[in-house]
Amino acid sequence: MATKVSNFSDLIQRVAASCLLHPLAASRHDSGQNRHGDEEDEYETESESEESEEQAEDQEEKEKYRVWWEGTKEEVRRERVMEMEKVMKEVFEAVSSMKRAYATLQEAHCPYDPDKIRVADVAVISELKRLAVLRERFRRRSSSIICSRGNRNGVVTRVREVVAPYEAAVEELKREVKAREVEVENLKEKLNTVATLTVKGRSHSQHNKRNLNQPQPQPQVPPAPELFESTMSQVKEASKSFTSLLLSHMRSAHWDIAAAVRSIEAATTATATANAMDGFAITNTTTPSVIASHHAKYALESYISRKVFQGFDHETFYMDGSLSSLLNPDQYRRDCFTQYRDMKAMDPSELLGILPTCHFGKFCSKKYLSIVHPKMEESLFGDLEQRRQVLAGNHPRSQFYGEFLMLAKAVWLLHLLAFSLDPAPSQFEASRGAEFHPQYMESVVKFSNGRVPAGQIVGFPVSPGFKLGNQSVIKARVYLVSRT
Repeated sequence: MATKVSNFSDLIQRVAASCLLHPLAASRHDSGQNRHGDEEDEYETESESEESEEQAEDQEEKEKYRVWWEGTKEEVRRERVMEMEKVMKEVFEAVSSMKRAYATLQEAHCPYDPDKIRVADVAVISELKRLAVLRERFRRRSSSIICSRGNRNGVVTRVREVVAPYEAAVEELKREVKAREVEVENLKEKLNTVATLTVKGRSHSQHNKRNLNQPQPQPQVPPAPELFESTMSQVKEASKSFTSLLLSHMRSAHWDIAAAVRSIEAATTATATANAMDGFAITNTTTPSVIASHHAKYALESYISRKVFQGFDHETFYMDGSLSSLLNPDQYRRDCFTQYRDMKAMDPSELLGILPTCHFGKFCSKKYLSIVHPKMEESLFGDLEQRRQVLAGNHPRSQFYGEFLMLAKAVWLLHLLAFSLDPAPSQFEASRGAEFHPQYMESVVKFSNGRVPAGQIVGFPVSPGFKLGNQSVIKARVYLVSRT
């Protein structure tokens, strides 16, 4: 019985190989003679070589399975047939599942749905992995039987087949754990940097008192004045960006921009400017404005700059009565520059998300409440939600507040550098009606020939200027008007 089964199986394999290989080659040969002549001879030669290689591989494969089949008893053959049927069933199920997943993937492209595409892609990949596992399991099973001929290696192979998927899953989990560990280390490093900033800020007074009579270590390389100039350029860009965003919100809320500009001009000439934003909503003065209608952004930037630079000459913007810069100036300069380097590359939103009430967080809260009046926020956004969060010691995650944080960070870094330099930069500001001095001022409005015409005076200051220790000057930005 075993011999008949073996001969019948071998006969089927030979007939299948003959049907698949020889007629195909013959048909190609005949058609080639009728159509292409000599060119087909070369193709025929290549095709025959490929077919011979494939035939050799098929023969080798058939020999393996013949040995595998003949080397077992009838009972074992039945078991193997059952195993083969089970494997084929799993293969067909996996192929059907993959086909359905691929159809879902195609449907997700029209209309385009990224979430469905992602889910369908994962399903297709999982089914392909499943097919790969089945193929590997079958290969290991057949090769182990051929090699071992009933040895214990078959048991070992079965164990490996069972364990292989779990080993792959473990390796994948190990890779994920390593990625998580790297992420945790990065977060710990950021947290340590932020904690250092806070501890240094709180311990200035006590640390300086303890070290007044102790020899100080050698100072680090001090910051160059050019670094202060580049940081001031960042402040200008951040101020322009926040001003543009605020002005767009005002226009969307249908504000009277001309009335707001007149209010800012009045606040510029007045002694007290605390309630300037009230004038945005309620002032209805008939005093003509010196500002052109399309230059309203300069008046708004002037208002923002005046608020955000208020208290710049004090080491904490007058948020407390600290005198660390006077008690131990050398150590304070080193600490300020260290804080500048630590904070320079940090995202202000991430920093305040970890330590919302640090010195920088208090500075942001104070300046936001000073710039954005309650009536203004309610008019722009319809409620006072952002203000309530700031008053509660938190920092909103809105686009508007995020743009403000970029300006606040730039000014804070400039302030740290100002107290890091020796001698410290001296701040100056042009006053309304002053003569234009090109060595100390620059016009925010660009003239056609690149030169400021004669008879121009300061309409209002836009941002302050600084004179550095190396005698270089960062010019104050001003809005110029004609004297007449």
